[in-house]
Amino acid sequence: MPQISYFYHMLQVSELYIYPIKSLGGVAVQNAEVTRRGLQHDRRWMLVNDHGHFITQREFPQMALLKASIQSDGITVHHQSSGSLLIPFNCERKPLQQFAVWEDTCFGQYVSEEFDEWFSAALNMKCRLIYMPDDSEREVDQRYAKPGMITSFADAYPFLLIGQASLNDLNKRMPLPLPINRFRPNIVFTGGKAYSEDLMNEIEIAGITFYGAKLCARCVLTTIDQQTAVKAKEPLKTLASYRMKNNKIMFGQNLIHENTGIISVGDELKVLSTHTEERFIVAKKPITTA
Repeated sequence: MPQISYFYHMLQVSELYIYPIKSLGGVAVQNAEVTRRGLQHDRRWMLVNDHGHFITQREFPQMALLKASIQSDGITVHHQSSGSLLIPFNCERKPLQQFAVWEDTCFGQYVSEEFDEWFSAALNMKCRLIYMPDDSEREVDQRYAKPGMITSFADAYPFLLIGQASLNDLNKRMPLPLPINRFRPNIVFTGGKAYSEDLMNEIEIAGITFYGAKLCARCVLTTIDQQTAVKAKEPLKTLASYRMKNNKIMFGQNLIHENTGIISVGDELKVLSTHTEERFIVAKKPITTA
């Protein structure tokens, strides 16, 4: 095993987030169960249109105003005008149907017409809520994962990892600093230097092995204020000045994993191996910091 730089020592999990319903707000937790398809409850629900295609804040930024929380018996979703809705973990079993997430076809089931009406009213558009039961398995892109590795309704991968140092470096370049919720990570860590997650090949947290699959290409969702649902130009404008690669703006590392268990805030993040990443194309001269 190659010698690991001292920059990868003393790393610690500082925040954990679960996103029960795809493209709605995240839930900060102190502990999370790592299952075969990712963190327990993460993106097991999703809103779709009449054609069974997923909908997100990219097209409908008002989705940011729906706030989720995890209860002992289900997921509560709150909207300032529509009130609250409890979606139970144990829903009635219904036939599986095909739905689309990007180019993937995956299987899920409709949950409830009552819930469909609630979400449609809250978002002022027609939509339906679907759920991914345990027997629906969506395989991770085989170019970046081993056979049998699965994920939920996430865009492509079970986890997104971001270093706090990376956000700090970005915010030094920004007109106004942004919170981590703009980037929707599952795991945030402290320690190391900015963008050290880019080069992580194999890591371990609480005995669970994770692998860096590919850097995360960022989209307009990062420009939506998660409290007001207002769009702006940042942070993509700033990130494009120094985090461009193959005409995509990169921030964060997508992870896949092999085993299961419990991870917690405060756990050590051990870097077992790193890899070489191509240099980023710098469109503008980045700032220098002391």
